[in-house]
Amino acid sequence: MDGDPAVEPELDSFSLTFPLPYRVAFIIVLAVWAWGINLHYLYIIGIDVPSLIRYPGRPSPHHPTHHLSTYRLATVLSSIYAFALIVFWAFTHRNPELVLAWDWLPLTYLAVLLGVLIFVPVLKNLSHSGRQRLRSTLKRISVGGLAEAKDGKFGDILLADVLTSYAKVLADLYVALCMFFRSSGGGATARPDRGCGGAVIVPLVMALPSLIRLRQCLIEYGRVRRGRITEATGWGGQHLANALKYATAFPVIIFSALQRNSTGGQPPPVHYYRAWIVACAVNSLYSFYWDVAKDWDLTLFDAKARSAPDLKAFGLRRRLHVGPPALYYLVIALDLLLRCTWSLKLSPHLGRIADWEGSIFVIELLEVFRRWVWIFFRVETEWIRNTPSTGLDVDDILLPDYHNHNIQGPRYEDDD
Repeated sequence: MDGDPAVEPELDSFSLTFPLPYRVAFIIVLAVWAWGINLHYLYIIGIDVPSLIRYPGRPSPHHPTHHLSTYRLATVLSSIYAFALIVFWAFTHRNPELVLAWDWLPLTYLAVLLGVLIFVPVLKNLSHSGRQRLRSTLKRISVGGLAEAKDGKFGDILLADVLTSYAKVLADLYVALCMFFRSSGGGATARPDRGCGGAVIVPLVMALPSLIRLRQCLIEYGRVRRGRITEATGWGGQHLANALKYATAFPVIIFSALQRNSTGGQPPPVHYYRAWIVACAVNSLYSFYWDVAKDWDLTLFDAKARSAPDLKAFGLRRRLHVGPPALYYLVIALDLLLRCTWSLKLSPHLGRIADWEGSIFVIELLEVFRRWVWIFFRVETEWIRNTPSTGLDVDDILLPDYHNHNIQGPRYEDDD
């Protein structure tokens, strides 16, 4: 249990076994597996994800599918991760002094992981083109950029949305690096100090993904206003409303930081706490509404549309590819529940548990899981918007041939 008095103050029991850098690396590797599963299932039900993100198709049936290439990359990353973690356990034996002394080992693996995925074009036989595309997309969206639709705009939006769910993971990555390079404090494997580097930097890191998506929404609004306004495009108000959704994340981060950094050893002012509750509620409910009504195009919140006679079920839509109506209702309920994990802190008993390192890690995993589920339905919605209705049910849809798509956009050599 976190806070075990048997260990020295710099460490909690969870961090003795699973230090912060390994937790960050675990979630990153998990994301690769999750993306592979997304690609695999959507491929099975006939949704061509590569064409939606303007990624080159396979030139022949002899080339491995995109999800198989992703699984291979995830297997290699997982094998290296398991080896690095076992070596760390072998050298430290959960001894607090050794755990602190060997903090460079998990950071070395973390550097290798990020290098392979993003920075260093090595292992050309291991999903090289996919990693190259990831690097170029990250480079573009890192400054809030957004490709044109023909060049993969949907891929930019999808990745930027995923980053909003990894905001806490990115903050933990910064914290681990900050603790390693500062002159005192125990190193990267010590109890995480989320005030490392000052009171402002960690909140800024957490706000960055939402800021990226906000700027992308404003870019889309600007493109609509500069183009020809039609009934189909509208005047761009939906993009402004979407930008407002991402802006609601900032008060949550600000009031959370104000509570954490209250001085004098006294509890934070009660008005900070109340403002934080209101900000969390607004952000969670607004985001939940947007998931259901806009990202998934479900009719649950539209009284007129949900009574249409051709809907598959109440509050859904006419075309359902991912699964039966019961699955959609389950996912809607799950999305609302996981959007409101912050409410754990409202309970005097659960609030203390929610601040343990193990609990923080579980909450991060739950948000990553929510985003993984969200991707299935967001991609399905984009596919429906871009493909005409055939009048077939989901069980009648045939698996398309992905090997001969003439996809516009950047080409990469097929190497895996």
